[in-house]
Amino acid sequence: MCTRYIKILANYLYWGLVIHVFKPKNLPATLCQQDTTACPAAAPPFAHGHLSQGRKIPHSRVPSNPDGPPRKAGMRAAHGELCKLKILGIESSCDETAAAIMTDGSLRSHVIATQEVHAQYAGVVPELAARAHEQTIVSVVARTLQQANMELKDLDAIAVTQGPGLLGGLLVGIAYANGLGMACQLPVLGIHHTRAHLLANFIEHPHPSFPFLGLIVSGGHTQLVLCRSPYDMVLLGSTLDDAVGEAFDKIARMMGIKAYPGGIYIDHYAAGGNPRRFSFPKTKVGGYDFSFSGIKTAFLYFLAKAQQQDPDFGTTHRADLCASIQWALVDMLVTKVTFAMEKTGLNQLVLGGGVANNSLLRERLNTLAATHGWEFFVPDKPFCTDNGAMIAMAGHYLFSQKNYKPPTNIIPLPRMAL
Repeated sequence: MCTRYIKILANYLYWGLVIHVFKPKNLPATLCQQDTTACPAAAPPFAHGHLSQGRKIPHSRVPSNPDGPPRKAGMRAAHGELCKLKILGIESSCDETAAAIMTDGSLRSHVIATQEVHAQYAGVVPELAARAHEQTIVSVVARTLQQANMELKDLDAIAVTQGPGLLGGLLVGIAYANGLGMACQLPVLGIHHTRAHLLANFIEHPHPSFPFLGLIVSGGHTQLVLCRSPYDMVLLGSTLDDAVGEAFDKIARMMGIKAYPGGIYIDHYAAGGNPRRFSFPKTKVGGYDFSFSGIKTAFLYFLAKAQQQDPDFGTTHRADLCASIQWALVDMLVTKVTFAMEKTGLNQLVLGGGVANNSLLRERLNTLAATHGWEFFVPDKPFCTDNGAMIAMAGHYLFSQKNYKPPTNIIPLPRMAL
């Protein structure tokens, strides 16, 4: 596997050198020609997933420069626009290949290729994810540029997810970004994936102001973060074992829900169930930390015992089971959020990550904020899951820092610390 990833890296760096030497006039067209089947007028299904062009964002709904420092003078000008900071964001940390372009913090375009190959395994297979990224990343970036009516030469910088995430996926995205940066003489910015999830709240209006408390909930992370600025975030607490999204997915498999991600289907079935029908023990951990392995094990034993009496218990009581376990998991999150908000004295709560799409979690936190007089922010659903727009937004803030010097070498950091 390591040999394969080294070959991927060498391939993209070589490709970048070729572009740098020959300097074709129309780089986006050159990119499209590498996968002409994936760049027609209508986006067809990919071999490993489908391409989403994203929706067009009205400029009136996005901030021109949300609470960020003044942009640098002397940036490249494109199409007569003076000093407009244009950032290409690339995301490939897990099972979505995504790209987006921001102009001074305003979203110009975003494209997501979702990998459907993992559904049959009820979870992400890292090697398959890396291969799918390799097959689609060229077309995704080409479509993003086409959607924004831009060329690579119009960009000021490339932002790419550096970590945390799956090594193979990160390597594909970083190698590709490094190749483009070398070819086009553009700085490449390494972006922290989970920080970007919180900054996704700045893609549209209304957006929070700093400082605020951030709750990141996804298949790989459950974290409480004190956010003082786009560049200053302090981890207060995190899960000691499973992430909440991972718990949702594993519990879904216990109930025989083979689709992935399972948390979406638990949310769907829970809508028709009684959340008070079954009771599950909630793990109590001190401080700001979480733990979800205990409630997952309790659910496993509860279901096994019930199925001894009725083999179809998981199917006949699916709605109530989903509603009850969802209520318990969300309640554990709400309890910790309440504790953290009271301890920090903050009055703004920001939610990010794929599990932020859970309807009960949104409802409970919104009600909690209204009760305490806090402001609550959560991105639109397309920007909760992994996407290039949040990477581009994080890149916009990073590159706008006064005296910021981009690194000369970006390498994958699968366990990148917050």
